[in-house]
Amino acid sequence: MSLFSSFKISVILLMSIGLTCCSSSNAPKPETSKELLIYCGITMIKPMAEIAEHIESQEKCKVIITKGGSGNLLKSIHINQVGDLYLPGSDTYINTCLKDGLVTETAHVGFNKAAMMVPKGNPKSITSDLANLMRKDLYIVIGDANSGSIGKETKKILEKKGIFEQVQANARRLTTDSKDLINVLKNKEADLVINWYATATWPENKDYVDVLPIDEKYAESKKLVLGLLKTSHQPDIARKFIEYAASEKGRAIFVKYGLYDVL
Repeated sequence: MSLFSSFKISVILLMSIGLTCCSSSNAPKPETSKELLIYCGITMIKPMAEIAEHIESQEKCKVIITKGGSGNLLKSIHINQVGDLYLPGSDTYINTCLKDGLVTETAHVGFNKAAMMVPKGNPKSITSDLANLMRKDLYIVIGDANSGSIGKETKKILEKKGIFEQVQANARRLTTDSKDLINVLKNKEADLVINWYATATWPENKDYVDVLPIDEKYAESKKLVLGLLKTSHQPDIARKFIEYAASEKGRAIFVKYGLYDVL
């Protein structure tokens, strides 16, 4: 078993969040030991998985994608010191990696933007005013600033508005990532959340949620930056992945999943 395969198993046991992007079990496996390990924030998993299929085909390699909250992934990178690429939900994490010497090269591949979301049909007639997050009659769920990019972005938005402490005290739950925030709406467990806009555009979600745009002065578009990790064992293949993701074809894939749209 290769180093990266062993690492994959340990990550799944440790974080309980892992996704392997490769050919289906019925298809022949590439006869190669070349593997690419990618850390990817949950909101970007769909375009990254699609690009991974292309790279696997072109480079005759296996691409392993470990998904999770961007902050939790960064902790794993620090601790494990293995891997090839990192795509968090905000470029602030990449900036941290650059300062710490964890990332050697980067490329801009898309945009993320936060929005408020409510159950489909907005049954409680909630407006796009951020002050609604302080309402005691609503079941509010927000992301944890210490675990994922949406939690970190939510904190920034609410601090700009001057209501972070009040909203955090009013929130019934804190979640780790964008997937959990979508699920609480789909399962009718929340009245209002802040989440990444792209998640509301996906076919499995769009019939369950409505988007309430947040004023640009509070919620700016966040750059999605893909970084080459200094620990990469396959830097040439990793660079080809980056080049494709940043190309016109790669951009079209990110657009398809709502990661270039601006509200």
